[in-house]
Amino acid sequence: MTSLPHPRTGDLFGSPVPPGTGWPGDPARPRTTHARTPEDVARLAATARSLPVLDARSSVCRACPRLVSWREQVATTRRRAFENEPYWGRPAPGFGDERAQLLIVGLAPAAHGANRTGRVFTGDRSGDWIFAALHRAGFASQPESLDAADSLRLTGARIAAAVRCAPPDNAPTPEEKRACAPWLDREVELLSPHLTAILALGGIGWQATFASLRRLGWHVPRPLPRFGHGDEALVRSPGGRGVAVIGSYHVSQQNTFTGRLTEAMLDEVLLRCRPRKA
Repeated sequence: MTSLPHPRTGDLFGSPVPPGTGWPGDPARPRTTHARTPEDVARLAATARSLPVLDARSSVCRACPRLVSWREQVATTRRRAFENEPYWGRPAPGFGDERAQLLIVGLAPAAHGANRTGRVFTGDRSGDWIFAALHRAGFASQPESLDAADSLRLTGARIAAAVRCAPPDNAPTPEEKRACAPWLDREVELLSPHLTAILALGGIGWQATFASLRRLGWHVPRPLPRFGHGDEALVRSPGGRGVAVIGSYHVSQQNTFTGRLTEAMLDEVLLRCRPRKA
């Protein structure tokens, strides 16, 4: 395995990055248990007693052969612009405050974004948009998210992907979505004592959010509310706590370059995601 220097730290890493070798923010250790089947995912997610444990286990998952093959192929071939730096090449775990009041749910890591940097929404144009908006809203310590060693911190917010591996053509299969779902389910469970809002990015993020809440026994509207930018639905945890689920167009270039999603539109939904006074 050829080793290349990390673009910020200069430390040498192979691609994909072996767990526990010092990559900035790597939650796993060399002996972190790997999920190799959907059944493993369900068991390891359900028994994760904290978000750091969940992050470590999800970051070494190998349950979906097609996704493992694709993410590692991308990591070893690399895009020309990044040919002289290592690629993470593993699942991207959740990122942010462990006591977050806001959970942001996206679709999946970008092949040359989080699959390269190891942090969700980091190193691509989508990340430029979401983190700049989170900074304007007071959730992020800085407006840029360049790599996992850039000192970015989130306060009161956490970001997770419905599917943790970069998929070919940004399109995970239904089977891959189902296999990955327990990671998101457990993330919601661990955050639920603090959550006041969930921001679902795009129709897939909206569907994944409500599917997770239903599996966890939350009270959700029936029929399922249709997705639209700015649409909002109230859900209740099994304990009766009310949480707002708010939809936003995804921060993809397809939406931001065409003006379908503007900074003002994103700022408005994030303002609604801030904790509300009683």
